[in-house]
Amino acid sequence: MQNRVQLSGKDILEKDFKTAMRGYNQEEVDEFLDIVIQDYEAFGQEIDRLKQEIQRMKKSSEGQARTRSTNPVPQQVNYDVLKRLSNLEKAVFGSKYANADS
Repeated sequence: MQNRVQLSGKDILEKDFKTAMRGYNQEEVDEFLDIVIQDYEAFGQEIDRLKQEIQRMKKSSEGQARTRSTNPVPQQVNYDVLKRLSNLEKAVFGSKYANADS
């Protein structure tokens, strides 16, 4: 269940509060609400940007998945690297055992 946004920046801007004796300073409240509106709109823009990025990434990953499934890449074995690794193991382990015997 997603949370539903109940207020827009315009709703916040147009909200009027009743004045009462010994109430809050109206200018301070208005200044604070102006900041809230700016933040609210910035968050909305960031949410929209992130939604677009998610869609772009989904499309990109779907395209990559399709490419992989239609063009399977044959596995290549690099025999030269395997041979060098084997020779290296022989050199390391062979010399280790030779030194242990002496």
